[in-house]
Amino acid sequence: MDWNTCRVYVTGASGIVGSWTVKNLLKEGAYVVALIHDSDPQTELFRTGIVNQIAVVNGCLEDYATQERAINEHEIDTVFHLGAQPIVSTALRNPLPTFESNIRGTWNLLEACRVHGKLVRRIVVASSDKAYGEADQLPYTEEMPVNGKHPYDVSKSCTDLLAMSYAHTYDMPVSIARCGNIYGGGDLNWSRIVPGTIQSLLKNQRPIIRSDGKFIRDYIYVEDVVSAYMSMASAVQSSDAHGQAFNFSPETQVTVMEIVRTIQKLMGRMDLEPEILDTVKAEIRDQYLDSGKARRLLGWTPRYSLEQGLAKTIAWYKKYFSEKALE
Repeated sequence: MDWNTCRVYVTGASGIVGSWTVKNLLKEGAYVVALIHDSDPQTELFRTGIVNQIAVVNGCLEDYATQERAINEHEIDTVFHLGAQPIVSTALRNPLPTFESNIRGTWNLLEACRVHGKLVRRIVVASSDKAYGEADQLPYTEEMPVNGKHPYDVSKSCTDLLAMSYAHTYDMPVSIARCGNIYGGGDLNWSRIVPGTIQSLLKNQRPIIRSDGKFIRDYIYVEDVVSAYMSMASAVQSSDAHGQAFNFSPETQVTVMEIVRTIQKLMGRMDLEPEILDTVKAEIRDQYLDSGKARRLLGWTPRYSLEQGLAKTIAWYKKYFSEKALE
């Protein structure tokens, strides 16, 4: 696929996946338009100056007029819908803003794409493994129903169903990504286990585990996620990907305690014993994905093992905090 000819709209562009996606699109020569709600100088998009290489639309997902204007005025042909309220605990404390962003925001964007169907040729929607909800059997496969129960999970289930509805009712070129827990440089949500643990160790503090440490998860490195999204965009107009959902995972499941220990080992800080709070609520205990469909139909495989991805992530945060110390 020749990205040089593409005009790409990225929602959630200042988030971890959004910023890496924008960076990769620019490298491929695409014209990039980013939706940005709040300008945060600490995010990767701003602190690296990437924002100066793209067109910026200021606004929020909840505003339909903003989405329609962005697509129409910038003549968008490719959409990466990555924007969402991404934190489970935030959704639990106050679900309404999460529903507004993740559900209303999704139908606003899809409707704007439908209205401008003569422009938009590719739509990648980022859902989540959380969309599946709790399941009696694991790993999740794409044939399983989306069945979220808690606020964040429900918001992703609805995102998924809306995308499917527009794809199948209006024959729109939509494809849906369901990833496990995404980690990598640029994630400034310190409540998440990977950046939170790295931050604690760099500050000579004990890592904090909100659960009992036994929850099982997939952890997928951000550059593997970007390659997955790019693969989907390239394939979405084919019968193999049109209106399809794909799981993306390295298929190496670990407990929360195991990922903390792996980070400690890579950083040489086994001396700091994790503090287990066991206070987490409204989170699914075990979640992991089967990525066989993505391998078969998209030719996608992850490039990074858990240790390789974490090593790159740790290096990013060491540089980040050393630069902040000089400010």
